[in-house]
Amino acid sequence: MCPHAYIPYKPVNPKTRLSCVLSQEEREAFARAMLEDVIHAVKDVNCSPVVVGTELFDSEEIQITVSDSDLNQTLNSLLPQSSGAMLIIMADLPLADAPSIKQVISTEKDMAIVPGRGGGTNVIFIKEPQRFHVDYYGTSFLKHVKIARDAGLSYDVIDSFRLHTDIDEKEDLVELLAHGTGVSRTYLEGLGFFLSEEKGRVGVERQGRKTETE
Repeated sequence: MCPHAYIPYKPVNPKTRLSCVLSQEEREAFARAMLEDVIHAVKDVNCSPVVVGTELFDSEEIQITVSDSDLNQTLNSLLPQSSGAMLIIMADLPLADAPSIKQVISTEKDMAIVPGRGGGTNVIFIKEPQRFHVDYYGTSFLKHVKIARDAGLSYDVIDSFRLHTDIDEKEDLVELLAHGTGVSRTYLEGLGFFLSEEKGRVGVERQGRKTETE
């Protein structure tokens, strides 16, 4: 059984790089929909989701930890307090599902890391959190690998399309509409987004408005 799964989440004015296709209100609703998809996937592997947020929001189903510190300070204050293994998974991974998360938490090594695009880190599973600390932002994947090595921790680098695909740019919406099955895809479709193809290029359109994706 997986223990607590910490999910960093920004409820107010998130995903600013999607401002070209979504209003702030829509981005906030979309971020919440992606969070719901991640929570659903986490629960499917019997993990207990803990949302690490910058603002308090209503929820009767999940534990919420609110902090005004940055992500690194917040998580690094939680890691030493953990009495067992810990999963850290980003909230913008709407393609996450039980098999992909199970692959991560089933590692025989001390920890597992799923890299994100651009050198980031999308998921970390650590069996002994007291021996590790996080350093997000920038090329965090390389930093986390170095931290693991310096601590003498063995690690797996997990190659997972579903956990590698974070949604930050308008181009990323293609992957969600093509492969998503959860509330995030339903929300986008409700706004009028759909896949389009022109001259061999796959893109996204919204009620007659094209977004330049491929």
